[in-house]
Amino acid sequence: MNMKPLLSAATFALFTFSHFSQAQALNLPLQLDYGLINKLVSNSLYKGSGNTAELWQDGQKCSSLKLANLKIDGKDQQIRLANDVYVQFGTKLGGQCIPLLNWQGVLETLQQPVLSADHTVLSLPVTQAIAYDQQGHQVNINKLQELLKSVVEPKLAGLSIDLNRVHKDMERNVSTWLPKQEAAEVSQMLDTLTFTSATANDQGIAVQLGLDAPVKHAAEAPSAALTADEQKQWQVIWKNWEGLLNKSIQSIGQDEQSQALQATLSHMLQTSGTAFQAGLTGQESNGNDPVREFFSQSWEKLAPQLKQLSKQMPGLDGFNYLGIIAATDVLYELENNVAPLGITFTSDGLRKLARLLIAGKQQQLQARQ
Repeated sequence: MNMKPLLSAATFALFTFSHFSQAQALNLPLQLDYGLINKLVSNSLYKGSGNTAELWQDGQKCSSLKLANLKIDGKDQQIRLANDVYVQFGTKLGGQCIPLLNWQGVLETLQQPVLSADHTVLSLPVTQAIAYDQQGHQVNINKLQELLKSVVEPKLAGLSIDLNRVHKDMERNVSTWLPKQEAAEVSQMLDTLTFTSATANDQGIAVQLGLDAPVKHAAEAPSAALTADEQKQWQVIWKNWEGLLNKSIQSIGQDEQSQALQATLSHMLQTSGTAFQAGLTGQESNGNDPVREFFSQSWEKLAPQLKQLSKQMPGLDGFNYLGIIAATDVLYELENNVAPLGITFTSDGLRKLARLLIAGKQQQLQARQ
C-alpha cells in the first residue's frame, strides 16, 4: 500500500490551512505502541528466512548467531525485548564444518528511549542484557556473552527514528504543489520539528512532538467563493489527487482490517469531494461549515484504523509510519487546539489553499515554458 498520497494530503492540511506569520512552540502527544515497535524492529533486523534475524556468521560459515520469535513489552519504564537465540560455534576441518557448541535460549534486553542532543533522533540503547537457557536459568558462557555484547547489543541499540528523514519526505510532498514562497515557509516550519520527550510505559513509547506552530492573528476578510475559471483549475488538481488516492486505496490488502480501512478511505474520498465543492462555492447546510464538518468527523475515524493496519503492513519502516501518524494525529490535535493556533479547517481555509495550489501549478507550468 502506497501511503504517500495520504501523507501529502495530511501535510497540506497541517501546514497550508494556516496563515504563516508568527509562530509559537507546540507540543503534541504521539503514542508508539509495542505492536508497532515490534513491526519496526522486525523490518529492520528480521530479514532472514523464517522471519529470523541472522546477526553474525564467521568467515568459514561454521559459526553463526540468529534471533527469532521477537516479543516486546514494557518493564520498569523501559522497553523489554525477548528473543529466542540460536548460536552455533564450529570449525572447518577437511572442508567440512565440525560443530563445537550448539546453544538455544532466550535473550532479554532492556532498552531506554533516549533523544539525541538536537532532539531529532530517538534511539533505544541497551541498559541490560541477560541470556537464559530453555529452562529459564541465567547462563554465563563466556564466549556466548562476548558474542552477545559485541554483536547483538549494538544491533539492537542501533534502532532509531530520525525526524530529519520525516522532514525531508514531508517537505518533498508539500513543495511539489505549493508556490515557492509558501513552500519555503513550510520548510522553515518543518526545520523546527523535534522530539521534546520520549518515555516508555506499559503500552509503548509516549512521545511529545514539538514544532513552531502558527499563532492566531487578527481576523482577515473571508475569501470569496472560487470563480468559474478557478473552479476549473481546481478540478484539474483535485482529479489528480483523487486518482492518486483511489490507486492507493485499491492497493490495500483483502484481510478484514484492510477492507475496513479501504471502506473508510473510500467513504472519506467520496464525502470530501462533495464537502470541498460546497466549501469552495460558498454553500452551507443548516448553517454548518461543510469542510470543517468533514475534517472533524473523518480524521477521528481514520487515525485508529491506520495505526492498527500499519502494524501488519510489510515493508513499512519507522520513518514512513512516524510521518503518517504524525500527520493524522497532529491534524486531530490541531483541530482540538484550533482557537489559540489560528488553524482554520474551514471552507474559507480551503479556498485559500485552493488558490495557493492553483498559483503553484501556474508557476510550474511557466517554469516549463
